[in-house]
Amino acid sequence: MKKSNDQTLKEVINELLESYKLGDKLKEVRLIDSWEKVVGKLINKHTKNLYIKKKVLFVKLDSAALRNELSYARQKIIKALNKEAKEEVIEDIVFK
Repeated sequence: MKKSNDQTLKEVINELLESYKLGDKLKEVRLIDSWEKVVGKLINKHTKNLYIKKKVLFVKLDSAALRNELSYARQKIIKALNKEAKEEVIEDIVFK
């Protein structure tokens, strides 16, 4: 029988994430991890660095042509990444 102060592991982890304000960072890490799944292996192969700052995903690429092509698909990529994350984690993408 459970005591009234018993919590599930999920509840404890969620409280821990909330108290240390790590929830948003965890969402950002998950979104970055889904980059290859969303854009594919070829684009991921040319991706050198990814990071998020103030809801903007910064993507460093090694190909100027690819950078130009991806800039045209910016909104589609944003929607796909946020859909994969199941919430709005980013609002914009900057290709460098």
